Amino acid sequence: MSIMSLAQKTENVILVSLDGLRWQELFGGADSLLVDDSKYVENPEELTEAFWVNDPLQRREMLMPFFWNTIAAEGQLYGNRKYGNKVDCSNQMWFSYPGYNEILTGFADDENISSNDKINNPNVTILEHLNNTKKYKGQVAAFGSWDVFPYIINRERSGLPINAGFEKATDSPNETESFLNKIQDEIRGPWGGVRLDVFTHHYAMEYMKKNKPKVLYVAYGETDDFAHDGEYDQYLKSAKQTDAYIKELWDYAQSQEQYKGKTTLIITTDHGRGTHPKKTWQHHGNRIKDAGEIWIAVMGPDTPTKGEIKEEGQFYQNQVARTVMEALGEKYKQPKAGEAVQGAIQ
Repeated sequence: MSIMSLAQKTENVILVSLDGLRWQELFGGADSLLVDDSKYVENPEELTEAFWVNDPLQRREMLMPFFWNTIAAEGQLYGNRKYGNKVDCSNQMWFSYPGYNEILTGFADDENISSNDKINNPNVTILEHLNNTKKYKGQVAAFGSWDVFPYIINRERSGLPINAGFEKATDSPNETESFLNKIQDEIRGPWGGVRLDVFTHHYAMEYMKKNKPKVLYVAYGETDDFAHDGEYDQYLKSAKQTDAYIKELWDYAQSQEQYKGKTTLIITTDHGRGTHPKKTWQHHGNRIKDAGEIWIAVMGPDTPTKGEIKEEGQFYQNQVARTVMEALGEKYKQPKAGEAVQGAIQ
């Protein structure tokens, strides 16, 4: 059932996640206690030159220019706890699979989703829900760097087009996709279960150009893995590159008749990280203090321009799913799902 008002303009949604990007960097830029620490940074002088000034407002713009020059100017950003604006996981796990389940279904399921094991999600995501409707059938797709996404979204049951891990473009690949298929075999990256985001991004871009989906989910992964590896320099560089990738998605959308002025962009993360510079920033999970602290960004034709939300408030990861549905004007008959973020879509 559609609940779209006559004035509502959104017809498409791009949902994006950055794995394990802390709210501290998003809202404050490079961490003063890590940016020049030679234990975590290969070339401190280079990194401070690229990402450090004393003003945190300038630092965050250096790190995430699209977030602060475009989303802050046209949309909304939630989660700067310095203003008492809090966003948290409602799941008690504080790691990836439980976080992505919560983002995509609208509710935590700590009983069934308590590991990162490759088990098919028993819960139906909003992606599957939309694809099961007449309006969105064949109009939903997902791309992820982590090879667990086909299980999180339950490709076996949902039948959704999902390209994740080291999977290739298989549906009559064009010249660009064929090249990506080739070099993905040649540039494996440092991790076994997570490919470099460059492949996820460009596979998603090509799919968007070829198929014009109404709902696209892109899950970037590098920030989390570089953090786990203790490479703060690569964590920051990846965050900046992902910001540029999101800008490219948005700029393309604004260049196309189907998407321009009719697309809402929603961005979030699956979990936070520890805050201790020597002990916990690399890690997350419920044994790590504050690792359930996250953030949400929203921008689109039905989102009032409020920029950085500085009012005190408590929001949760479980609100993302219904916010996506509300943006599309669709009713989400899942009683366990959190409410849409109030004021994000109007």
